[in-house]
Amino acid sequence: MMKGICLRYASSEMEAEDVLQESFLRAFKNLDSWSGKGSLGDWMRMITVNMALEQYRKNKTQKIMAVVYDMKEANPLTEDSAIEKMGLEDLLKKIQKLPAGFRNVFNLYAVEGYNHAEIGELMGTSEGTSKSQYSRARVLLRQMIDEDVAKENKNLNYAN
Repeated sequence: MMKGICLRYASSEMEAEDVLQESFLRAFKNLDSWSGKGSLGDWMRMITVNMALEQYRKNKTQKIMAVVYDMKEANPLTEDSAIEKMGLEDLLKKIQKLPAGFRNVFNLYAVEGYNHAEIGELMGTSEGTSKSQYSRARVLLRQMIDEDVAKENKNLNYAN
């Protein structure tokens, strides 16, 4: 479960494994701070998400974050046939291809269930930035999915 969280935030499997290892180290070092009131899994999940965000902030200072301009508004992701046919692993690979800021906001909002105000606070940005990055992440994911569908349709046409 924790590796799945790391994979959603990281840009590669190697980076996800590093974040996972750091998360477990932090948990073991701070095990005495776990109150025992909630589940251990929830506590570990919180540590893992925080470690992933910490890694993102470190990376952000080391390289320029990719900014996507001139993006056209797209329909929000829906449970259409393209997504239904897509395996979880394929979707995860597409999420990993998103620019780091978009990927983190997408995960925090769509997967972890945070609201945009909470995301802004966690990431040190505004609520509006969170909303914008989430919208752009959805647009990019939709474009990636549409490209795959177009390739699949093209391959089917050549096969016939």
